[in-house]
Amino acid sequence: MSAVMPMPPASVPSCARAVHAQRGRWLALALIVLALCLLALGTVVGSMGFENLWPALWNPQGDSAAHAMAQQIVWDIRLPRTLGAWVAGALLGLGGAVAQGLFRNPLADPYLLGSASGASLGVALALALMGGAGGMLGGAQGALTVSVYSSHWLVRLGLTGAAFVGAVLAVLLTLALARGVQHTLRLLLAGVVVGVVLGALTSLILLLSPDSLQAMQAFLLGSTGFVGWTSCLLMAGVWLLCLAAAWLLARGLDGLALGEATALSLGLRLAPLRAALVAVLALATGTAVAQTGLIAFVGLAAPHLVRAAVPVPHGRLMLLSSLMGGALLAGADLLARGLLAPQELPVGVLTAVLGGGYLLWLMHRRTSPGGLL
Repeated sequence: MSAVMPMPPASVPSCARAVHAQRGRWLALALIVLALCLLALGTVVGSMGFENLWPALWNPQGDSAAHAMAQQIVWDIRLPRTLGAWVAGALLGLGGAVAQGLFRNPLADPYLLGSASGASLGVALALALMGGAGGMLGGAQGALTVSVYSSHWLVRLGLTGAAFVGAVLAVLLTLALARGVQHTLRLLLAGVVVGVVLGALTSLILLLSPDSLQAMQAFLLGSTGFVGWTSCLLMAGVWLLCLAAAWLLARGLDGLALGEATALSLGLRLAPLRAALVAVLALATGTAVAQTGLIAFVGLAAPHLVRAAVPVPHGRLMLLSSLMGGALLAGADLLARGLLAPQELPVGVLTAVLGGGYLLWLMHRRTSPGGLL
């Protein structure tokens, strides 16, 4: 574990810290530039090719209908989708860094407290109660609505809201089973149990309501195709809030990395620290999952990629992991759109294949004779 978790600042010589800080700034700059490049590429990748889109977009004096359609494709569909993918990835990357620091385990991911299973159960339950067949994704709002059942309270909540409520309730159930946040191991085991039980309940609901399977598929496979400007603004606001809170809690994570006994001797109040970290983790993960569905490995791989590039304390690690997660999901979204264009791959499937392949390669490298472990 010491080979992949960041070293506490006190154990690193000052000259090495200066070098690491400089490398961290360069990495942050590179990730920001990469994000801007991905945002630009996101406006040209899709079912309508570059050769047809851009002449219509930049020639308003020509075919007015084609110009209006090109504007709508770029400004109302592709731009918010690409930006939304980046922000969702940033939330998952931040959640992964928080989870790995909280549990002091490099294999921890943002879904560890049961939030993903709770969101899935919320969506499945809402679809079953609404009949399953009436849902259609509304891209402008990034939420599922059902016009046939417009008077139903579940419709006003929306499947996005149902997913968020399910994620929050799952985290609260985990905290109740763990009897608070005093014991990290108990919290971890409670999260695993809650995830398994809620996953089984989701499967049971889908079995009893087969009409919900098709609508549920988009959520389970993960998709950024229905993220609109409203969803982008919501996720961006939550990301900034969670990033600010995580930055304030970073010194506590650095102390916790030394062990609970050492952290207590340093005067850290572990119970409030864990509670605040769990709140940040639940809010970041629940918001991302509610808007894009279940997207695997982004939150797990982003901190690993940052640590492979530069060892940094938790404050910089969470910022860099957030930027890395945004780049990973935005890049995966572009691949999902472009590999089989005009058809699209589910972005969650693509991140699972690529992220799983990367982690398998990382494990092979670390367990090889010349590896780190």
